[in-house]
Amino acid sequence: MATATAAEGPPEARVQGAKQDPAVETAEEAKEPAEADINELCKDMFSKMATYLTGELTATSEDYKLLENMNKLTSLKYLEMKDIAVNISRNLKDLNQKYAGLQPYLEQINLIEEQVAALEQAAYKLDAYSKKLEAKYKKLEKR
Repeated sequence: MATATAAEGPPEARVQGAKQDPAVETAEEAKEPAEADINELCKDMFSKMATYLTGELTATSEDYKLLENMNKLTSLKYLEMKDIAVNISRNLKDLNQKYAGLQPYLEQINLIEEQVAALEQAAYKLDAYSKKLEAKYKKLEKR
């Protein structure tokens, strides 16, 4: 209890006790700034906060406008691609119809090609046979 009475004693005794004990710190009295300074600081803070939030909202708004423009351009590109695909489909359908119309002629060409190949083989055989006959005729003439 001796320490408690020393702490309750006059302020000089407390300061001396604090200086002697390295674990005890002394504090200074906090002074409040003048009322006008707080009002000015609050106004400044709110002004800067409003500027910051306006900038953030403007940036977000601009981002949404950019996305909107990108979506519009993408939509236009998809419409162009759709038109191209429709034209390709139409042209392919026309080409298939023309091919179907040419199919009988193509079959005739294939048949003629086969007949020409058979005629060519017959011509080679006839040529070979005529050469044999000529060789036999020459042998008979020499005799």
